[in-house]
Amino acid sequence: MPPIRVLHVCMGNICRSPMAERLLMLVARQRLGKLDVAASPETLLRSSSAGTGGWHQGEEMNPPAARQIQLRGGSVAGFTARKLTGAHLADADLILTATADQLDYVAALLPEALGHTFVTGHLSRLLGRMDTGALPPAGVGPEVFAARATAVIEAADRCRAKIPATRDDDLDDPWGRGDQTFARIADDIEESMYALVDVLLPVAKR
Repeated sequence: MPPIRVLHVCMGNICRSPMAERLLMLVARQRLGKLDVAASPETLLRSSSAGTGGWHQGEEMNPPAARQIQLRGGSVAGFTARKLTGAHLADADLILTATADQLDYVAALLPEALGHTFVTGHLSRLLGRMDTGALPPAGVGPEVFAARATAVIEAADRCRAKIPATRDDDLDDPWGRGDQTFARIADDIEESMYALVDVLLPVAKR
């Protein structure tokens, strides 16, 4: 089962979804560092991304997006944009889209993926309402982590009937805009990644 495979989806795969891909691993690495354990995030998580359109396939990350990752201490090395396929979706345990339109695209491409597909901002709200006491214990062992993550995804899917997504959950598209806009979107993404890691991993000492 482990590592848990998280797929981030946006339109062109050069701005929002690459930032989410790399910021999730950065936040997980920071949490594990605070826990002072030998585990690396790669043993627990695999974070990747793709775009619903293929206009930028094979390109590097958009420079202002790359800057936001690097400013926060993350890495952009080895990134190449790719177009989303059904195989990417079938390989994912959790799919996070930038917007509701992209969630609809995922559902049309692979309907059976809908139960573990969420708009990124919506999942953050669902996690905040979740009864974490009913989940398996959090831990840094791969099997324990995978069991916790699977339970979190299933619980979030059950919660969404009572807490539906809204347009406010969508991540604004920063393409073609300035560094200030990219910073705002990166902040939103980073906050969502912290919310996810907070639920998946044990609480760290401050």
